[in-house]
Amino acid sequence: MLFPQLEGLEIVRVEDRGAEGIQITARTVTVSAACRLCGQVSASGHDRYPRRLRDLPCGGRAVEIVVSARRFRCANAACPAGTFAEQLPGLTAWYQRRTPGLRGLLETAALALAGRAGARLAAAAGAAASRHTLIRLVRAMPDPEPGPVTVLGADDIATSRGQRYATVLVDMGTHGVIDLLPGRDGDVLAGWLTAHPGVMVICRDRAGGYADGAARGAPGAVQVADRWHLWHNLCEHTRKTAARHRGCLAGPAPPQPAAEDPRQAASALARAIREHYGQVQALHAQGHPISAISGHTGLSRQAVRRYLRAGSAGELLSAVLDGPRGRPSPLDPWKPYLRQRWDEGCRSATVLHAEIRDRGYPGRYATVCAWLRPFRRAGTLPPAAPAPPAARDIARWILTSPGNLDTRDQRELARTRQQCPHLDALADHVAEFAKILTGRQGDRLDGWLHDAENDNGQPDLHSFARGIRHDYEAVRNGLTLHWSSGAVEGNNCKIKHIKRLMYGRANFDLLRKMTLLN
Repeated sequence: MLFPQLEGLEIVRVEDRGAEGIQITARTVTVSAACRLCGQVSASGHDRYPRRLRDLPCGGRAVEIVVSARRFRCANAACPAGTFAEQLPGLTAWYQRRTPGLRGLLETAALALAGRAGARLAAAAGAAASRHTLIRLVRAMPDPEPGPVTVLGADDIATSRGQRYATVLVDMGTHGVIDLLPGRDGDVLAGWLTAHPGVMVICRDRAGGYADGAARGAPGAVQVADRWHLWHNLCEHTRKTAARHRGCLAGPAPPQPAAEDPRQAASALARAIREHYGQVQALHAQGHPISAISGHTGLSRQAVRRYLRAGSAGELLSAVLDGPRGRPSPLDPWKPYLRQRWDEGCRSATVLHAEIRDRGYPGRYATVCAWLRPFRRAGTLPPAAPAPPAARDIARWILTSPGNLDTRDQRELARTRQQCPHLDALADHVAEFAKILTGRQGDRLDGWLHDAENDNGQPDLHSFARGIRHDYEAVRNGLTLHWSSGAVEGNNCKIKHIKRLMYGRANFDLLRKMTLLN
């Protein structure tokens, strides 16, 4: 049958209305029905009335069904209904102008594509509905009932970045979102856990708020810190250490004849630096403020602060001649070319900047000027030493499994460990922690913490170890048990996708509904 939902009806006529679609006129043939309120069956007819229902499209064309339905008198004298209308399963429902089939189609489109995109799809399929209608259908759908949860995942997600956040709760057994709560503090999680007892394991990130909320809401539950967040924290501390010791890897300057030694050629510059350093330190010892020192010496306030921060004049001179030892300069790859052109007699910063810009230099003219300025009086640029590796590259070599590094990276890592004992020790600590994490050997955590805390050359690892001590039980559980927050992070990505579908215009209750029903 082309329209199985019409089975049991008497078809009166079928009309083709062109662009308006198809209209089917039918009438019911039932002789009795049960009252909606009291459930008593009645065969006493009262009257008939027409019901207009939109049905699933046929061949991309809209279908309207006009049904002549019966109204019955309730046989129960105590029933307040008096009369009631019959309902046809699969075709009619109380207070509906759409068949259950069409309503289900529109709900599916709304959940998958939200308002605007869902409305375009529905119109193309022959079931036109506005975006507001689709959103109302979603809001009217009941929330799914969460079953008993024994292993819970909790994490935060930004509903409006930097302004509003929510807490995502995931059943780690089914990997499905069971609730989305406004806010991300411990009180939110504690309230939900109190209302839903039975949680035995809670997977969370290392935020203190969730740790406190889990302890208050489910004091008997085992808390598990996520392994990905542990490794991410270690990566951040590794990058800081790599940036701090990057200067240890600076290569020696190319050999040069004694007459062209940059230190000798820059003797006038060194003498001026020492004189300024002595003046600034003396005036500062007498209690003069920075503004007064700047006016007396002719140096800028920034330069005065730099002289005050320096431990000695030699430290300032080394910084000028050798360049900064920390963060790499965007000018580093072009310094050998600048030195060559300077030795050839080109002294114009404008010309030199234009030449290296044509070669791909993305920086500013002022950077070139600032680098050339200290050496104009000396007359000769210092030899360009090979720039040390970038801190992110050093961290990548240390954090990557040795078997996953190519030959060049393995060689660079070996050179790095040979030149800097601090980075060599850091690589050993990182490799040991990686074995504990990937092998889930939480029983070795205490030994690792002892070694890291007693390594005086690793202040960043000390900070990482202090964080672990503060959340020790959860971290140890995370390095021992097989549970993790991977399913929670995956659902966070799905919620962000839902936000993009709604163009960011959904308020919290609609975002929660879309999240729970998808």
